[in-house]
Amino acid sequence: MQFSSRRRKLIANPQTELYGHCLQFYGQPPLENISLTEFETFAVERLKLLKTVENLGVSYVKSSEQYTKKLYTEFSNLNFPHKTEADDRKPQSGPSEYEKRRKDHISHFILRLAYCQTEDLRRWFIQQEVDLFRYRFNDLYPKYKSEFMHQNNLHYDTISVEEKKALSDKLVNSNYTVTGITVEDQDFYKVPFQDALDLVRTRKVYLKAGYVYIPHQDIVTIVLNDFRTRLSKALALTARSLPAVQSDERLQPLLSHLSHAYVGQDYSIQKSIGKISLEQIDQLSGKSFPLCMRQLHQSLRENHHLRHGGRMQYGLFLKGIGLTLDQALQFWRSEFTKGKVDADKFDKAYAYSIRHMFGKEGKRTDYTPYSCMKVILSNPPSQGDYHGCPFRHSDPELLKQKLQSYKVSPSGINQILDLVKGMHYQLACQKYFELTHNIEDAGFSLNHPNQYFMESQKLLGGGKEMKREVDVPQKGQETSAAKASTVARETSANPSHDLLEITEELDAFFQDS
Repeated sequence: MQFSSRRRKLIANPQTELYGHCLQFYGQPPLENISLTEFETFAVERLKLLKTVENLGVSYVKSSEQYTKKLYTEFSNLNFPHKTEADDRKPQSGPSEYEKRRKDHISHFILRLAYCQTEDLRRWFIQQEVDLFRYRFNDLYPKYKSEFMHQNNLHYDTISVEEKKALSDKLVNSNYTVTGITVEDQDFYKVPFQDALDLVRTRKVYLKAGYVYIPHQDIVTIVLNDFRTRLSKALALTARSLPAVQSDERLQPLLSHLSHAYVGQDYSIQKSIGKISLEQIDQLSGKSFPLCMRQLHQSLRENHHLRHGGRMQYGLFLKGIGLTLDQALQFWRSEFTKGKVDADKFDKAYAYSIRHMFGKEGKRTDYTPYSCMKVILSNPPSQGDYHGCPFRHSDPELLKQKLQSYKVSPSGINQILDLVKGMHYQLACQKYFELTHNIEDAGFSLNHPNQYFMESQKLLGGGKEMKREVDVPQKGQETSAAKASTVARETSANPSHDLLEITEELDAFFQDS
């Protein structure tokens, strides 16, 4: 994958100015060649990191001990740069610091391409990147904070010792973390108040004649403001040039899926196939189905019919929890024939699509259940539809009535509606899980309706039976990754490879999105 022909300029010396610091404003795009495999891997791993940032930001107070500890673990697992290392020597195991910084740089620009396409995507991407930047900047030693600011031409005027002494009482009274001793020991910056509106809003700084006096420990606020402004402008520019990038037949399928890609467990290969009976589905829907599937099941029982979007979403979910093809055909036939569809019409009009989702018709793709991101972002329901995410697509008042009918407590409903108002739909579903299972903390980040079902069964059944299924090595995920690598290699080796075949294989790879 060619970003530019000027590759030597970037990698002539590992200690290039571009990667001279573990943190950057991403002002200069990458200039080297990478493979499609590396392109996809970097993008998915940064997306995992940003998803973690989002989940932790709602579950914990930002910058709290639990927040920083869990985020540090994710940094280590995904091999992204954290604190500045003393040098660039290769560690005993894993990538070097230079390799981590390179990955951080390239992956950011890849996700810019995927998340510049709509206002919602841009807003989400900016928020997660800003939170990520805040964590990394706050964790730097003071020496490296100053170094970073100098390298990026962030020059803020420090007040003189005389002025600091004259304003000492005002500075101490303006911020509870500042004392007479700390006033003497740290620098204070005098900046226009509009550059530090967050601090002004929370009354954490001294304001005088249109300027605020910011202690060095709070300088992150104006650095973040600068980062947010730059990133917002950069995304707008990227969106303008996106058509040229999308014309590349190798990138277009990847970018079109990345914005709602699911990066968790692959539910296409299950040990639970055949373990549930049709008679159990009604009972399971009330105990272990997420709200989206419970809604679809209830609608199917009441109307004896679901439109295509609902059949796909619910049918693949049932496949994922253990329904066999024969059971699925029996289940859908028995329900549809209770309504306006006779057995002959069912066999002609509906049986094919059920066999297709099990990989027995068409291109024989073994489709996987929809993830939360796919349910939320693709194919919104219209009038008469029941698919989609109730937390994303339902009117708040109707959602409130539905939760009341399911015996969710008033305080619990308010918590869920607050999360919905903040557009944290998966966290709202996780809160629904906690409330309906009478637990304080689910102990997992919810990304998939089938994950909800498995965690529920594990909790209700004591964890033994379902524990084996959850702990099964993620063979499906490895298989999918191998398939993506194969596609990338074939594409790289043979650019004239039939586009339709490539797109179908990539679609199959991303079906768990």
